[in-house]
Amino acid sequence: MTTLFTSTALSVNLNKVALVRNTRHLGIPSVTRAATLCLEAGANGITVHPRPDERHIRVSDVAEVAALLKDWPGREFNVEGNPFHNLMDVVGQLVAHQLPVHQMTFVPDSEGQFTSDHGWIFPDDAARLKPLIDQAHAWGVRVSLFMDAEVAPMAAAKAVGADRVELYTEPYAAAWGTSGQAAQLARFARAAQAALEAGLQVNAGHDLNRDNLPAFIARVPRVSELSIGHALIADALELGYTATIHAYMQAIERADHLPYVG
Repeated sequence: MTTLFTSTALSVNLNKVALVRNTRHLGIPSVTRAATLCLEAGANGITVHPRPDERHIRVSDVAEVAALLKDWPGREFNVEGNPFHNLMDVVGQLVAHQLPVHQMTFVPDSEGQFTSDHGWIFPDDAARLKPLIDQAHAWGVRVSLFMDAEVAPMAAAKAVGADRVELYTEPYAAAWGTSGQAAQLARFARAAQAALEAGLQVNAGHDLNRDNLPAFIARVPRVSELSIGHALIADALELGYTATIHAYMQAIERADHLPYVG
């Protein structure tokens, strides 16, 4: 039994801030203000997921957050979404205006989907993803593919040109605190190891929170980045952005002190 030490970045997804703002026409709460407070508190980056219907993050928000990130060297901007919907156009506009975008996370959700709930399928999606990944690389942008925690597709994700995969963690979150938790952790560890062996880096996200983070980071090898929105913004309603970011960073750090069985 050894201890796995990690250096895992926290990227804050601001979709839920925009969702609340969009219920009125007052411009509050401010997405850029939320981004600023999270960055000031130590968050490593900001994530947005602009959907075609703009039910939360709007295209204008993406540009405004990108402009904000120009003043935060060393912090990253991750724009996620379906590349067959509006994602390529949105990021293309950022690039054309020389605004920073460091990572695109390709997510296979439908236009009206409530939330992302599955990953890309290989080899089915490979041929149509490759030219879009190539375009992102031509823009100088890293590509992460939203993937289910399965071993077999990881080599194919690398072969199509992906730089990272984002493991869809809802099954782990749903099993947290139940008899199925250990099996899910083992499943995610196997998938992450397969991704690493294929030459990919590993991100993770969906329904992660302060409680289930430490065990996940301690068990799943070398997670580069966590993208967290819903739980973090819910916590911020009670604790404030600064205390919440500190709490999540501490939850990640606690993983260093948990046993890891490789």
